[in-house]
Amino acid sequence: MKYQVVYDSKCNLCSNFAQILQQFDREQTFSYIPMQDPIALADYGITPTDCEAGMILIEIDNPSRRWQGSAAAEEIASLLPLGDAFIAAYRAIPGMKWLGDRSYEQIRDHRYQWFGERHLQ
Repeated sequence: MKYQVVYDSKCNLCSNFAQILQQFDREQTFSYIPMQDPIALADYGITPTDCEAGMILIEIDNPSRRWQGSAAAEEIASLLPLGDAFIAAYRAIPGMKWLGDRSYEQIRDHRYQWFGERHLQ
C-alpha cells in the first residue's frame, strides 16, 4: 500500500523527519505533501485548519483511511521494518500511549519555538 504524509514544511523538525523517512523508505511507501500546499491538500479534502492537529497520514487507495497526530506517527512507525514490534511493545507499557500522545501535542504546539521555523519562498 502507498501513503501520503502531510507534514509542516515550515517546521525544521517536521521537514527533517520527512527527509529521514524518505531515506529509510526503501519500498517507496510514502509520498509527501507540505501542509502549506493548499491545492494538494484540497485533493484530499483537507483544509489548513485540519492540519492544526498535526501531521496526517492518508492511505492513497482508500483516502477515507487516515490518521492524524500521534496516531499518524505510530502508523508510520508500524509500516517501517520491525515497526510493528516496536509499536506493540510501546503500547504494551502502561501509560506509554498517554505519554506519547501528550508528548506529541507539546512538540506540535511548540515546534517553531523549539526547533525553528523555515521561511518558505
